[in-house]
Amino acid sequence: MTTLALTVAGAVLIGVSLGLLGGGGSILAVPLLVYVADLPAREAIATSLLVVGATSAVGVLPHARAHRVRWRTGLVFGLAGMAGAYAGGRLAAYVPPTVLLVAFALMMLGTAVAMLRGRHATSGESVRHRPSAPRIVLDGLVVGLVTGLVGAGGGFLVVPALALLGGLSMPVAVGTSLVVIALKSFAGLAGYLSGVSLDWGLAAAVTLAAVAGSLLGGRLAGRVPAELLRKAFGWFVVLMGVFVLAQQLPTELRANPLLWAAAVVAAAAPVVIVLRWRGRRTRVNRPAAPRG
Repeated sequence: MTTLALTVAGAVLIGVSLGLLGGGGSILAVPLLVYVADLPAREAIATSLLVVGATSAVGVLPHARAHRVRWRTGLVFGLAGMAGAYAGGRLAAYVPPTVLLVAFALMMLGTAVAMLRGRHATSGESVRHRPSAPRIVLDGLVVGLVTGLVGAGGGFLVVPALALLGGLSMPVAVGTSLVVIALKSFAGLAGYLSGVSLDWGLAAAVTLAAVAGSLLGGRLAGRVPAELLRKAFGWFVVLMGVFVLAQQLPTELRANPLLWAAAVVAAAAPVVIVLRWRGRRTRVNRPAAPRG
């Protein structure tokens, strides 16, 4: 199978992830474009922002038809995120590619921990105390800055924020997040285009494949067991994050299998420790079953 065919096949999975989970697009897109399509780091991040932006814009349609989008909340959060994403895209021109990829890998591991721990979503469509507009704008700016800088952190930061700050149920938060991700991604892309040129043919092919995947993912939403999907994807992101970190090691270290393996273990260990500590706390805090 050719490099282009592998890249397009991976793009379909990116779209399915966005349609099903409301996130995960850039987490998959950047490694795909760097290690399969062989793009430089900045060009890969910029291309991923285009792919994820277009895919999210199309992927929101099935959620909108199912009334799983809150447009006002999404636009307020998204417009704030656009400002942060544009600033992040411009700032990335001054950051070394290795630093960008290390930051991206760390974001992947943080995302994986959040997924494997699970989200605490609200059960209804509203909460008793709505947050202030300045708080929503501030959160949008921060999430947008991260997205624009390293091309990641969109959906898996936006969905919990919409659930907790916006008081949205999880299915509605996922649908609304696609509006936010589209706005932030296009703004981040605009920031990158001031210093990066894209392979528009490759970008178009990957985008079309991802869009097709997002429509499939939107149809599958609610039919796939959410807990199983979340955990499987979370561990996959752990593996990808560790791989990206290991690839940033000096060449002489990567050539030594023992040192490479030690680096992989060192990168994965914090994730395992956090998850074990979280599991132990959950067992300790779980109320005892009533007797009798």
